[in-house]
Amino acid sequence: MRLSEMHLKTLREVPSEAELASHILLLRTGMIRKLVSGVYGFMNMGYRSVRKIEDIIRQEMDAKGGQEILMSAVQPAELWQESGRWYAYGPELWRLKDRNGRDFCLGPTHEEIFTDIARADITSHRQLPVNLYQIQTKYRDEARPRFGLMRSREFIMKDAYSFDKDDAGLDESYKKMFSAYERIFKRCGLDCRPVEADSGAIGGSNSHEFTAISEVGESEIAFCESCDMAATLERAEVVDAKPTGSEKDFLPMEDVHTPDSKTIEDVAKYLGISEDKTMKALLFITYNEDGEKDKYVAAFVRGDRELNMTKLINALGIPEHAIEFADEKEMSAVTGCVGGFTGPVGLHDCIVVVDSELPGQVNLVAGANKAEYHTKNVNYGRDYKADILVDLKTLREGDACPVCGKLVKTARGIEVGQVFKLGTKYSESMGAYYKDENQKEKPIVMGCYGIGVTRTLAAVVEQHHDENGIIWPISVAPYHCIITLINPKDDVQRELAESIYTSLQGMGVEVLLDDRTERPGVKFKDADLLGIPIRITVGKLAGEGQVEYKLRRDENKTVISAEEAVAAATQLVSQESDGRIYLK
Repeated sequence: MRLSEMHLKTLREVPSEAELASHILLLRTGMIRKLVSGVYGFMNMGYRSVRKIEDIIRQEMDAKGGQEILMSAVQPAELWQESGRWYAYGPELWRLKDRNGRDFCLGPTHEEIFTDIARADITSHRQLPVNLYQIQTKYRDEARPRFGLMRSREFIMKDAYSFDKDDAGLDESYKKMFSAYERIFKRCGLDCRPVEADSGAIGGSNSHEFTAISEVGESEIAFCESCDMAATLERAEVVDAKPTGSEKDFLPMEDVHTPDSKTIEDVAKYLGISEDKTMKALLFITYNEDGEKDKYVAAFVRGDRELNMTKLINALGIPEHAIEFADEKEMSAVTGCVGGFTGPVGLHDCIVVVDSELPGQVNLVAGANKAEYHTKNVNYGRDYKADILVDLKTLREGDACPVCGKLVKTARGIEVGQVFKLGTKYSESMGAYYKDENQKEKPIVMGCYGIGVTRTLAAVVEQHHDENGIIWPISVAPYHCIITLINPKDDVQRELAESIYTSLQGMGVEVLLDDRTERPGVKFKDADLLGIPIRITVGKLAGEGQVEYKLRRDENKTVISAEEAVAAATQLVSQESDGRIYLK
């Protein structure tokens, strides 16, 4: 492709709304075009890279027996009501009505649609296993779309669904998809780590998230270098601290005046104790399916701990959108709590959720449920009990690994894919059954497997860029090579550039010819910004048949013959086009 004929508009200035490198660079290169908040279109260069990621996905999915289909993004509400997710999915579900008042949604995912296919088409064990997938635009009405393609309201996703006879079959399907995902992300040039994850609104018994390591990622993961433990912080188990005593060590409760001491830090400082000797209260209100206030919740963790909201939501068995912080005055009138001074002793008419660590911690300081007072020597069992006793803590760097006991580390990353063992969650609720060898009806056992295609594109840019622009891995680069023609009016330079251009095309190399009548500095800046992996510069040495050869990822430039440049570029593209050789 000749740049003089290409629709290309690059930006010199950083877009004001962009914060992350991927967002900035994809806008500056003109690869994406913002329509409204959270909605982006893809221009020619960006869409070429999107299609390359899709092709890698197709190759690996097909190699594992996946069969590609394409379903509508418009889904009838009845299917979501059957599965129970019409309410559970929450306000992110983009709902709409047709002219007859019938409810629909724009699909954020397709479990219901694929389960409907299975229940209609699969009747016998002989038809199993099956794996169906699609690559399609999805929609989620994000409350705060941000970071470009990282959290958008419209995005391209690959979603696959496996159908098996039993759990053993699901285990095998899950392993196949897990392996395919490892290859997909490696081929895309991503440094990606699979970690245990929460299943969220998708549901199921087990899940792994594939996280592209990045300091700007929204996903936080914990991992242990001494064993294989790796999990999102939402999912990570936390080892309870060792008990500090037993019932024989219990001291009498004592209310103490603690003026202006609402925070744990203030209380600990005022009483001259460490924060791990205190108890923290967090107050919530839940909502029912009609959106009405339902129940108050008081959650308690040790004072130096952070509450894990995902664990609390799972313990309560409610959707994420059905809980929020309570109005303390309103809750006080019902339960007896006092904002900033709430403790578990004497609370009523609310669900008390207690972290599993607290029963072993004796003589803690907790709120006294009266203003300006805390209670010393509060002990579980004697003074208060839980309606729900469960791990509510967030794992921190330096905590003990729940598997081997060594210290864990934390990192940030970008979620690019996730795999789920759904089991019979959807097949039972929607009546997807098959007949086994004895003609007995059994629910189909399902798994689902998603990859954010456009998120993967953004993650690649996050991991592969410098101050000058993108540094595309060859496997997903919009073009492999760019020929920078310094002076298009010079016949010798132009003829050599055209010769290289034709030769590379003949060897299957995707090549751009920058034949624009722009200053050399502009051309070099655009080449770096666009991140084309190989640059061949045709300039004043053209008369000697020599060119400058440079890789975008390297600082070094070499002067070689045009023939050598063609051979080097062809060899590199052949080696790295599937992403197996070069991983930055």
